[in-house]
Amino acid sequence: MSTAERVRRINPSPSTAAAQRVRELKSQGLTILDLTVGEPDFDTPDHVKAAAIRAIEAGETKYTPVNGTPQLRAAIAEKLRGRHGLERTDAQITVGGGAKQVIFLALMATLDEGDEVIVPAPYWVSYPDMVRANDGTPVIVDCPEPDGFKLTPQRLSSALTDRTRWVVLNTPGNPTGAAYTTGELRALAQVLLDHPHVRVLTDEIYDEIWYREEDTTSLAAVEPRLADRVFLTNGVSKTYAMTGWRIGYGVGPADLVTAINTLQSQTSSCPSSVSQAAAAAALTGPQDFVQDTVRVYRARRDATVKLINDVPRLNCTAPDGGFYLLVNCRDAIGQFTPTGDRIQDDEDFARYLLDSRQVAVIHGAAYGAPGYFRISFATSTDVLTEACERIATACADLSATPSA
Repeated sequence: MSTAERVRRINPSPSTAAAQRVRELKSQGLTILDLTVGEPDFDTPDHVKAAAIRAIEAGETKYTPVNGTPQLRAAIAEKLRGRHGLERTDAQITVGGGAKQVIFLALMATLDEGDEVIVPAPYWVSYPDMVRANDGTPVIVDCPEPDGFKLTPQRLSSALTDRTRWVVLNTPGNPTGAAYTTGELRALAQVLLDHPHVRVLTDEIYDEIWYREEDTTSLAAVEPRLADRVFLTNGVSKTYAMTGWRIGYGVGPADLVTAINTLQSQTSSCPSSVSQAAAAAALTGPQDFVQDTVRVYRARRDATVKLINDVPRLNCTAPDGGFYLLVNCRDAIGQFTPTGDRIQDDEDFARYLLDSRQVAVIHGAAYGAPGYFRISFATSTDVLTEACERIATACADLSATPSA
């Protein structure tokens, strides 16, 4: 029996494939320095785990409302109020099995064949394939490093058509860590106001892993006139080290939220009741964990940026948020390895690092950024230091001509 065409037109996740390759090499007894992991290396805070245990002991193990428990939706509303000054009603909030599911259902609820979704590149690997899976057409807009890896009003305006249904804004972004300023969001909003048929999906999953002095902001707060066209997505996975708990949420116009709830009622029914109790505790409880982990991430970021920028043929820009570096390796492409192989592209370079020095990274083309590779610094400083030393050695071993 053949698979459906919607499955054949999408690709397996490159990050999942990279993680699987690392597991295979480790099973062979190799020591791999893994810089591919897109999740915090910290444990979930104790008070969050305790809330889950209390929920289990209290028998909160049944179905919940499709769109999440009232307690969790209230916690989300309070976060939006406190962080961005946004007032949202219960009917404008939905909870799903991770932000990824919420985004997928939003696209499923709104796309028909031929509808276009503007995806700025570099992008999170799943955006284009989620669009394709839901019959849409991803319109990839290159956002080069001189522009801060961010969509400009000019590039946005050029990409918009009558078929555009969504613009995706991931801020801070994966894989770049780049984030839009209030002024940049306001400039994009001015373009969008002239195109009332276009919605904006803002993925803000890394919003609290933040390194600038000024606070993060959101398009929904910057331009209230777009309130009925912005769908804000977030979750507890990255901020509170809760990737396995699978809780994300979306906030937007009530008609869209209702459509998403309808789809969820026919797919996963509702998110995990216990995970929802834990997520509510994370959002409403002490925030020391967030502050402490961000200090650690910032120190790792600063150290790793320096180490990478000291390596000949490599360079990178310090990210505003998140825990990734997008490293420019274009000067290594075209060089020859000690075995005489020519590095043809960034995927070859990532493979060279893994095979020669047992350092695992993800090639940039997977994120729409050929000539780069992604490092996750959600791992210990010792691992990062050793990995960068190995990367430096690998680069030093390259030559402009094949060895005799």
